[in-house]
Amino acid sequence: MTSSRPRRIARVRPVHPASPDEQFFVANDAADFHSEGGRKWTVVESPFPGSPANAGSPARTGWEAGAEVLEDGFVFLAPSVPANVLGMAHNTGQPGRDLPAQAFHKAATSVIGPGEAIEIGTDVGHVDPEAELTVVVGRKVRGLTLDNARTAILGFTIGNDVSARDLQKSDELWISAKSQDTFTPAGPWIVTDLDEGDVSIAVVHNGQELRPASSADLGWKVDEILVYLSSFMTLHPGDLVLTGFPAESARILPGDTVTCKIGGIGELSNPVTAASWEKYSLM
Repeated sequence: MTSSRPRRIARVRPVHPASPDEQFFVANDAADFHSEGGRKWTVVESPFPGSPANAGSPARTGWEAGAEVLEDGFVFLAPSVPANVLGMAHNTGQPGRDLPAQAFHKAATSVIGPGEAIEIGTDVGHVDPEAELTVVVGRKVRGLTLDNARTAILGFTIGNDVSARDLQKSDELWISAKSQDTFTPAGPWIVTDLDEGDVSIAVVHNGQELRPASSADLGWKVDEILVYLSSFMTLHPGDLVLTGFPAESARILPGDTVTCKIGGIGELSNPVTAASWEKYSLM
């Protein structure tokens, strides 16, 4: 998965889309993400061959493969359309590693992109964000080993494993706590050349950065996680694997803003609002 220089890949939608679901993939090789070159992207073919959900839209003027597009001409979407979204439970430090590896499943419908609202229902209770180094699977795999686990990785993105703590206590499978609509923000892009062993992880809540940690604080490491998951299920191109949250969090409420920061990748920011579907149910 490594290359001679950093590469970012993003799934985007033009500011003036030809259709509501139009999507393209763009890439950027600039080492400085904030430089002028870092804001000029090139349209590329889908990095998920064989995945219909991750196919690019038909080319149109200015959006042909190889065309250059400026960052203010599109919005970032979640970096992929996953078949599966998986997370690792109790994966912090040696105490987590002392327990058997355990994963949980999040609904793919919980995924949203940068800038989209995390929506909290009135009966959900205490909700925390969790900034997590997230693996983006690049190919269909089953039965990985430590020798070949890296071949499954397209790159890494930022995932926010939004979690309803009160519901975790009453739902031992964590489905209602983890899979609510909008509870998995992801993005803004995939970094394909990242040494993920010791990168900073932090949450910024309403502008205040909370106590950070490092991916080195995770009990189960990326290769081990992929071996474990692929031992009992097939991973598909575009799947997201959230690896764990060792840093500090804080309760979020409607009106808040939460930013997840991971070194070498960047920042993922989302506003928090009251659940829109509750309004619809009253109509």
